[in-house]
Amino acid sequence: MNTMFLAAKAAQGGSDYSIPIMMVAIFAIMWFFMIRPQQKKQKEIRKFQNSIEAGTKIVTSGGIYGTVRSVDLEKGTVNVEIAKGVVVSVDKSCVFAAVADTQLAK
Repeated sequence: MNTMFLAAKAAQGGSDYSIPIMMVAIFAIMWFFMIRPQQKKQKEIRKFQNSIEAGTKIVTSGGIYGTVRSVDLEKGTVNVEIAKGVVVSVDKSCVFAAVADTQLAK
């Protein structure tokens, strides 16, 4: 009976470690191609959010383009002028990117 189990195991081919090695390889590939680039992008966005100053032209997460009028560090808000005389207050974490002057002209 033991010979039957040994023969079945030999017929399977491969080793007992092939599945865990494949799982580690898949995780490593996912980390290098999906998780790591996203972490780098988040780090760049946080760096930009911490360097916002008055006069910076920005775009919010909702797609609103405007110019920063003031930054309140205590509340974590940014006052953004979206049209002449129209100023809205948005959370600093909703500001995602600086806008070039050429993009505003379109």
